[in-house]
Amino acid sequence: MRNLWDANEAKEFEGDLGLRVYTSNLLGKSDELVLHGGGNTSVKSVVDGEDILFVKGSGWDLVSIKAEGFAPVKLDALKNMATFEVLSDSDMVRLQKEAMIDKSAPNPSVEAILHAIIPYKFVDHTHADAMVTISNSTNGEDLIRAIYPNFLIIPYVMPGFILAKTIYEMTQNFDWEKCDGIVLLNHGIFTFDDDGKKSYDKMIKEVNKAEKFLAQKAPLVIEKYYPRGMVDIESLVSILSKEKGYEIAINVNQSPLALHYASMRSLREKACRGVLTPEHIIRTKRTPMILENSDIQKAVDEYKTSYIEYFNSFAKDEIMLNPAPNYVVVKDFGVISIGKTQKEADIINDIITHTMGAVLRADMLGGYESISMKDSFDMEYWELEQVKLRK
Repeated sequence: MRNLWDANEAKEFEGDLGLRVYTSNLLGKSDELVLHGGGNTSVKSVVDGEDILFVKGSGWDLVSIKAEGFAPVKLDALKNMATFEVLSDSDMVRLQKEAMIDKSAPNPSVEAILHAIIPYKFVDHTHADAMVTISNSTNGEDLIRAIYPNFLIIPYVMPGFILAKTIYEMTQNFDWEKCDGIVLLNHGIFTFDDDGKKSYDKMIKEVNKAEKFLAQKAPLVIEKYYPRGMVDIESLVSILSKEKGYEIAINVNQSPLALHYASMRSLREKACRGVLTPEHIIRTKRTPMILENSDIQKAVDEYKTSYIEYFNSFAKDEIMLNPAPNYVVVKDFGVISIGKTQKEADIINDIITHTMGAVLRADMLGGYESISMKDSFDMEYWELEQVKLRK
């Protein structure tokens, strides 16, 4: 992981928010840190004598975020929310919006409360591949604790208020000066400092520790495979377009990594163990469809049946999403990502590419293990996403 800080470039960005924009863009330039809207950053500043948290706004990517992409929220209001016993996601969004000093700004990140209670000016949060790969191995927590002995380690909990409340309770009478950062198992990593450059430097330094560990213990070696499997692409597109209810776009990935992955023994078992980080599930679903022969319709029907069983196992009053797959692993052929647009298909392919590498490396550490099916469902059917469906 290369440190991209450039002192001459940094001079072009003025003030707290300007520096926050610059280092956020630096983080966003590394796909190994954040992908397509992942991660979030913040800076605490003063506006008209009041403490304000500028936190990444919903819908912005770190690589391209500008000053207007940060939501300005009253810091004390966010800190107060952390003391609530319960807070629904919809109420959290409403209260955060009410606490904004500019109502035209984007909605604050769902992690705004957590950013507020971390007592440092600059806070950086990424979903670093290397760190998440290690924590998604069967003995990941022990490995993470060994690599990051001075970090606060948080077992997986739902992002948003629940995560903020958990950390709030864990850090009462806590000595933050002895804490180098926070690792959220199966999710991501936080670094922080009162200096923006130092917070960014810490992120790169800490992620490099995980990358060095993987290079030594689980180097990614891609065996050379040639496409031996076949799939009728035209039929696949036709069938899945009918199942989705719209004309789909696809990304066909036959890279060395995809061919290696699609040629694994026990493919169905190994490729269906869940997402790399929780937010990916909204784009990819928990698992792919596995196609091992020419009967595409049968594979789709089996996938839909399995998905409906998964939904019925955990649903209360949620509205079920379309049960057709969002990507397909074709035995000995490669990976096909599915989207409503080409851009969406390409984004899913990017996510799956990072996931494939992580799965292969985590298996070398003892086995890949994602969040539970129940946690996966809770993330996929997050209240905020359901509100959009109901509208």
